[in-house]
Amino acid sequence: MSRFLGIDGGGTKTALVLLESDGSVLARSLQPSTDYYRLGAETVTRILAEGIDEICRQAGIAPDQLDFTVVGMPGYGEVSADVPVLDAVPSSVLRSDRYLCVNDMVCGWAGSLGAGDGINVVGGTGSMTYGERAGVGVRVGGWGELFGDEGSGYWIATRGLSAFTRMSDGRLPRGPLYALLRERLGVRTDLDVIGLVLTDWQKERTRIAALSTTVADAADAGDGVAAQILADAGAEFAELVDTTRLALRYEDGETVPVSYSGGVFRSAPVLAAFERSLDELHDGYDLREPLFEPDIGAALYAAKVSGTHLPLPTS
Repeated sequence: MSRFLGIDGGGTKTALVLLESDGSVLARSLQPSTDYYRLGAETVTRILAEGIDEICRQAGIAPDQLDFTVVGMPGYGEVSADVPVLDAVPSSVLRSDRYLCVNDMVCGWAGSLGAGDGINVVGGTGSMTYGERAGVGVRVGGWGELFGDEGSGYWIATRGLSAFTRMSDGRLPRGPLYALLRERLGVRTDLDVIGLVLTDWQKERTRIAALSTTVADAADAGDGVAAQILADAGAEFAELVDTTRLALRYEDGETVPVSYSGGVFRSAPVLAAFERSLDELHDGYDLREPLFEPDIGAALYAAKVSGTHLPLPTS
C-alpha cells in the first residue's frame, strides 16, 4: 500500500498524520510549533525529525518508504529569500525528495474541502483565504496583524480593546464588554491595560488574540458593540472569499464550494454573519462545514500532488 504523510505546522503545535492508500489513518503524532520565524530552521528541522521518527515507529517503516509528504509551515513563502532554506529542511529527515513544502493555509483548505476545488478561509490568530480551481491556487489576505488579518482573532481582540478604552473614557456607554475585559485582564485600574499589553505581554499577538473569546462572551451577554465587531469580522471573511472567487475566475452560474478553519469560527455570530455576507455578495456560494482537520488535509494533498486518488478518510 502507498503511504502519504501530512504535516500541519502551526504557531502553537505541529500535527502529523499518515494515511494509507485506502484512506485509513495509520499513525499520528503531535509536536511543538514549527514557526521558523520565531524558532529558526535548525529547531524546525529537529521538531520535524522527532515527529517523523515517531510516525515511522508507529507504522513500522523507514522515512524513505513514505510515498509522498506535504509539509505545511506557518509563514512559508512570505519571505522569498527564506524559501530555498525551508524547502531543504525536510530532505535530511525524509531522506528522499518526495515531498512538497507549502504554507499551512493549504493544509486548512485541503482539510476543509477534501483537497477538492473551492475556497477556504482561515480565521485564527490571523486570517487569509486559499482556493484552488482546475489546478490554479490563489491566496488572498494574510498580511499580518499590523496592517491586515481582517476578521481574525487578533483583529477582533484589538477592536474589543479599543471599545474598552472608549467605554472607560465615556466615549461609549459601558456595556458587558467593559466589565468582562476588565475581569479577564485582572487590572486594578483601567489605565493598567496599557502596561499589561504593551510591556508585560510585549504586544505578543497570540495573547492579544485570545481576548477575542471575551469579545464573543460580551456579545452573548447582550453587548451591542461586541456583537457588531463579530458581525464585521464575518463580513471581512466574506470579502476575502469573494475576492478569491474572482481571482479564480469562477463563471456565473458555477457553484463555488466554501469552507472555513480556525478558532474564530467557533463563534456562532461570526459564522452566521459570514454566511449572510456571502449570500449578499454572490448567489453561487455553497458553504460547507469542514470535512477534516488540516493535518488530514496535508496528507490528502500529498496524495493529490503525487497523482494518487485517495478515498476520504473514515477515521
